[in-house]
Amino acid sequence: MKFAAVALAALTVLRLAVAAATPLSPDETYYWVFSRALAAGYYDHPPMVALWVSAGWYVAGDTALGVRLLAPFSAALGTILLARVGTDFSGNRRVGLWAALLLNATLGFGLGAVSMTPDTPLLLFWILSLAALGRLLVTGNGAWFLAVGIAVGLAMVSKFSALFLALGIAPWLLWVPSLRIWLRTVWPWLGGALALAILAPVLAWNAGHDWAGLQRQGGRVAGFKPENAPGYLLELLGGQIGLLTPIIFLLACAGLATVTRAAWRDRAPVPSLLALLCLPALLLFVQHTFTDRVQGNWPAILYPAALLAAAMLTTPIWMRLRAPAVALGFGLTALVYVQAALPVLPIPPRLDPSMKRLAGWAELAGAVDAARRAQGAAFITADDYAVAARLAFELPGVTILVTDRRWLYVDLPRETPGASGILVRSARLSERADTGQWREQTAIGTAARTRAGVTAEAYRLYRVTPQDNAGPFPRLPTDPPGWSPR
Repeated sequence: MKFAAVALAALTVLRLAVAAATPLSPDETYYWVFSRALAAGYYDHPPMVALWVSAGWYVAGDTALGVRLLAPFSAALGTILLARVGTDFSGNRRVGLWAALLLNATLGFGLGAVSMTPDTPLLLFWILSLAALGRLLVTGNGAWFLAVGIAVGLAMVSKFSALFLALGIAPWLLWVPSLRIWLRTVWPWLGGALALAILAPVLAWNAGHDWAGLQRQGGRVAGFKPENAPGYLLELLGGQIGLLTPIIFLLACAGLATVTRAAWRDRAPVPSLLALLCLPALLLFVQHTFTDRVQGNWPAILYPAALLAAAMLTTPIWMRLRAPAVALGFGLTALVYVQAALPVLPIPPRLDPSMKRLAGWAELAGAVDAARRAQGAAFITADDYAVAARLAFELPGVTILVTDRRWLYVDLPRETPGASGILVRSARLSERADTGQWREQTAIGTAARTRAGVTAEAYRLYRVTPQDNAGPFPRLPTDPPGWSPR
């Protein structure tokens, strides 16, 4: 156990170093904007990610490490908790250690440990829910339902997909005969009440803001397009093979199949819980492929239960695959870390996600600001919300105005533009923005994000003049907070 503790500490230090050395993604700076305008909700997410980013830059400043500071520590705590869960669920400490190893060896968890998204706190509180349920099963003390309720509530305040926790736990208490007695006690009902109480401010914010957050997430199921399902299903499968890494993917599938059979045959508590925490979400993701693609990070909520199931496999062939699975997973994750922080590997740009998402933002911001000064423009804007947020992070003191409707739900200062500005627009889009906001739009040049002379993405720059009745527009925060050095 001492070796495991030292190894986890070393891994956490490595992840802190990678988090500090890797440029921020546009989405991370989007959440950074949230953290400068704290509220009980936002257009597309609950507020937990904003609170975590705010805590991070309070300690480490407006830097990449500041934005991501809690991610490596969250991964470490989640690892310890998952090891405890495995021990409680199986009575075998080695099962807990293997579950924790498998989770950390996945590329998806490794990336989440050095970046900040809503999935970062979601996974921690998801695992915390499992830990509380494990203690419930071991001790038989119903008060653990209170801890379950708190963890579920915090998970819901992290991301709305935590609903699948409730959709797993509630049927579990009905499906397993030995657990039904709990429904005659006050404990699970008090736990549910605690979860709702924690979620209440988020629901109240949504009620006061056109139900924007819930509509945004619920709207993803609209638009039935069955002809696209085969391609999206293959994309979902390939993405999860990559993010879990191939051998761990096989182990997770075998583990999930095993606990599902046991849940159906025996209705035993542990296999039933693991199956019910995976199957409803998995079915929804498959259904979603009939409307749109499933984002690669969405199935991350399946990983803790599926890898606990994988660690419990006792068939020799699966047990022999654990060590090579962990070795391959950590090896692939290490390569991704190196390429993200120190891009030295000869990977073709079109196959390098770090190139697409992380490369050249400081250089682009410098080019855009130079155009602003040359044109005597009063502000910068972008019709992509994430590009605007990334420019705001790079250009302290420069006025960044935005027109995307999602910003209307963020408590930002508003400013009426009295002069012309610079519009940044991806060259992949049509040549002219069709926003109805600009009276004049004149192309003035191009700029690009590059790395080592290779273009990650090109942009067109326009001088724009607002309509006479345009605005006021939200202004993104660009001045560092007084008590957090840049």
